[in-house]
Amino acid sequence: MPCCSVTEISKCIVYPEKKSTVGDLRLSVSDLPMLSCHYIQKGVLLTSPPPSFSFDDLVSSLRPSLSSALSLFPALAGRFYTSPSGHIYITCNDAGVDFVAASAKHVTVSDVLSPGKDVPLLVRDFFVFERLVSYNGHHKPLAAVQVTELEDGVFVGCTVNHCVTDGTSFWHFFNTLADLTSGACKIKHLPDFSRHTVFDSPSVLPIPPGGPRVTFDADQPIRERIFHFSRESISKLKQRTNNKVNGFETSNDKIKSNGHGGGKIMNQDRTAEISSFQSLSAQLWRSVTRARNLDPSKTTTFRMAVNCRHRLEPKMDPYYFGNAIQSIPTMASAGDLLANDLRWSADQLHRNVVAHGDGTVRRGIADWESNPRLFPLGNPDGASITMGSSPRFPMYDNDFGWGKPLAVRSGGANKFDGKISAFPGREGNGSVDLEVVLAPGTMAGIEKDPEFMQYVSQVSY
Repeated sequence: MPCCSVTEISKCIVYPEKKSTVGDLRLSVSDLPMLSCHYIQKGVLLTSPPPSFSFDDLVSSLRPSLSSALSLFPALAGRFYTSPSGHIYITCNDAGVDFVAASAKHVTVSDVLSPGKDVPLLVRDFFVFERLVSYNGHHKPLAAVQVTELEDGVFVGCTVNHCVTDGTSFWHFFNTLADLTSGACKIKHLPDFSRHTVFDSPSVLPIPPGGPRVTFDADQPIRERIFHFSRESISKLKQRTNNKVNGFETSNDKIKSNGHGGGKIMNQDRTAEISSFQSLSAQLWRSVTRARNLDPSKTTTFRMAVNCRHRLEPKMDPYYFGNAIQSIPTMASAGDLLANDLRWSADQLHRNVVAHGDGTVRRGIADWESNPRLFPLGNPDGASITMGSSPRFPMYDNDFGWGKPLAVRSGGANKFDGKISAFPGREGNGSVDLEVVLAPGTMAGIEKDPEFMQYVSQVSY
């Protein structure tokens, strides 16, 4: 594996092609806790452009496309400022974003993919603003794009301040940049910058002296792997979780005649069925807990980030630009988690997700307003898992003009023992990739766990 040394070819500030007409945007109850988090770093690995379209052509095409995209997403070209009252705003002042063209021609696509192995550290060099804390948006750009030429491919890495976007908004911007680069004349969906939502609040977050810092040890030893789960594997896992055998329920279902002398299984309540993703999450929770060899009385926590846009009444605009997320913690003792079957642990997750409706969202907002605080990212007790991102995000829709990505990868931001990110599988159809970050001993444990590894699938690129 080559040790990556990315050579910077050029660097510039890209400004929006049109002046912003969006006023100052006050950071919300969902934005402010992210001030202590690193900038988001996500990117896509692509094959090389066709011979008629050189890397220099790509750079020349990306730069004006980024300028056009910033005109549609002016918040990303702004900066933070703190008012005398202590409120923090995004001022959409067209200050611009960083754009970097780089070269790593000694690195191949195969080096980046590394199937069956740990994600190579060289991937972190494909992003700017490594370990930059979001509070620094007061004097640093709120976004940056780096495009890196490899021996036989290209990597486009996007870095965005986590107070400005959640995953939904991040990929909305990334998709738009790809569409504009590929020559799209019309953008499918424009972002909504309205701030008249339940997340808008007059509460002030106290800022510690010297500014916020990440709430975890960014230098702790960790390993990182991508585990792929095919549609077929996840279907088997879901059947097992829902007590199905060959597609038929083994408990508490209503049978409705199909008119042909047979019976069709009809679940009385769709929310009673545990989802594929909840099933996969539960299996991971069990296997990581087992690998950590915790005392049976130790409380374990599985935190799952959820999009609140559709959970509120009335619903928010699905293209609301900003953070509109909350974290759902589910707790169980290590003993209970491992003594019970998979359905039991999946049901704990399922009940909390289903219950997270309008009332729960609003209670979470009120609780934060009563005690404004930074988000406690990390695993301080050694028994936690934090699930972020989503297999529903349109990551593989980022076609820059010559085909969809080969893979999605992230930088070194916000990584600690127990941090999991969910990506869609490249083949779609319900497949999932889990980016799993664990302490080295725990990773070795789940790699030897047959209950977990039986569902891990081979990837074909």
